[in-house]
Amino acid sequence: MAGLYIKGSQNTAIGSSALFGAINASASYNTAIGFQSLYSVTTAYGNVATGWQALYSNKVGAHNSATGAEALYTNTADFNTATGSRSLYTNSTGTSNTASGYATLYNNTIGSYNTALGTGALTYNSSGSKNVAIGSNAGANLTSGGNNIVIGAGVLGKPGEANTTRIGNTTQKKTFIGGIYNVAEPVASGIKPVYINSTGQLGTTPPASSARFKEAVKPMEKASEGILSLTPVTFCYKDDTEKTPQFGLIAEQVAKINPDLVVRDEAGQIYTVRYEAVNAMLLNEFLKEHRRVQELETKAQKQETAMAQQEKEFQTSLSQQVKIFESVIARQQKQIDATVAGLHAVRNDIVSAKSTRQFVELNSGLASRGD
Repeated sequence: MAGLYIKGSQNTAIGSSALFGAINASASYNTAIGFQSLYSVTTAYGNVATGWQALYSNKVGAHNSATGAEALYTNTADFNTATGSRSLYTNSTGTSNTASGYATLYNNTIGSYNTALGTGALTYNSSGSKNVAIGSNAGANLTSGGNNIVIGAGVLGKPGEANTTRIGNTTQKKTFIGGIYNVAEPVASGIKPVYINSTGQLGTTPPASSARFKEAVKPMEKASEGILSLTPVTFCYKDDTEKTPQFGLIAEQVAKINPDLVVRDEAGQIYTVRYEAVNAMLLNEFLKEHRRVQELETKAQKQETAMAQQEKEFQTSLSQQVKIFESVIARQQKQIDATVAGLHAVRNDIVSAKSTRQFVELNSGLASRGD
């Protein structure tokens, strides 16, 4: 006898015990279609319940819409829309939620402003608010975190996760988004490169370099020497119809030299080269060579200084030797001059003595003839 003894106005009840609680209450502007739909209503108004026990426990909640068996079963709040059996089943005070699909937002109790589309979407969310999940079981692992966006069948998310966007899962291998190709931006606009971590998360922050994130830090030393055996190549990608020349390395060749310099895909196949690590190793080799050059320059400078000192000492020694030699020569010259002078004196003495003897002999001869 649905609706026969309802006191409120503008109510519609179709089905056994539909709007049962309104018999002695003032609920108005409600529509209940199905066995025990809006069963507990008292003062609630503006609700639509279609399906077995839809909005069953709702007493005062207003402007709710439940379509499907046990949809919004325990609800007491306002402005919720549930389409699908057991969607928003345990919702109590959560408001302004939209659930479409079997058991969507099933465990929600106090979470508000959530949107779930797809069987089991956000099924375990209890208190998280402002979440959006589209796809079968999308966001099924989310429990209490808010402001999440999850798109894709089986994209589950993580318990307690918040402020996170997840689109697609590991089965998707390609992504095409219109309107982001070759977008020209001013140089001063602060454009940042996009990085992808090992779990597929996007961000503009490169891998952490702060010491607080690192351990076992030590100088690279000889660990970088392997890159000197790498062979840079030019190539074209097979699927590039333009055949644009590329420059880089062959990952398989790199793996033979240093397996730590390659990245593998989910199947364990070699995929790409860790060029950022190659750059760091190149820097280490450059610095090693730079230090060698500096050492050679220092050694050459020392040799030049030593040679200059030796030249200076040689010139000083040579000057001293020349002075000594000149002094010796001068002394010897004096001795020679003295010897020559002595010889001249002796010669003069001899000449003088000879002249005297000849004179005496001459006189003696003359005297003899006079006798």
